[in-house]
Amino acid sequence: MSPESRSDPAVPPASQILDRIGAVQGHLDARSGGRTRLLPVTKAFPVEVVSSVLAAGFRDVGENYAQELLEKNRQLSPEQIGWHMIGGLQRNKVRHLAGIVKLWQTVDRASLLDEIARRDPGARVLVQVDPLDGVGKAGCAPSEVEALVVRGVELGLDVAGLMTVGAAGDPGATRRAFSVLAGLADSLDLAERSMGMTDDMDLAVDMGSTLVRVGRAIFGERQPR
Repeated sequence: MSPESRSDPAVPPASQILDRIGAVQGHLDARSGGRTRLLPVTKAFPVEVVSSVLAAGFRDVGENYAQELLEKNRQLSPEQIGWHMIGGLQRNKVRHLAGIVKLWQTVDRASLLDEIARRDPGARVLVQVDPLDGVGKAGCAPSEVEALVVRGVELGLDVAGLMTVGAAGDPGATRRAFSVLAGLADSLDLAERSMGMTDDMDLAVDMGSTLVRVGRAIFGERQPR
């Protein structure tokens, strides 16, 4: 069944997804000069919306939950999609996701680096940071970032950059968090800075984000799990 023919009112039609993706990417291009990429996040939406994302010319897709990512991947042609794991990750899920995930964005501890290196040698990863100690939802402390980056490199992983989550409803704290992350990335010569979502994407772009993770601005409000 195509997205256009679905009767579920919570799922936007494919044409609307195409329009919204184009609008968000156009906005990011204008604000960042083409520096910031869009990662559509399909958490809690059915597999049909992933097909709409692919039809819009995007290959990379973000998912928060391992089981949901695996189920969507099973229903689609895996070679078409570059999955980003952007949710909290347990070590026991790594073996199921290895070889499927293109970018592991939420690596926040040494044991997780070890498991990814064992199950998915040479994988591309981001170190997730909680820049203001408790402001974000997850991540390591800024003081731990360098050691994790070094460990990842020693394990043969492609440590591409850093990732963080802003402070919901607090633009001041979010600005400080993004500033800390950008400073850490600069000091470690890391190119990728994954920060910003629907509500704080403009601030993230202004603070140097290279990748924003957007769901609601494209797909609308999510239904409860």
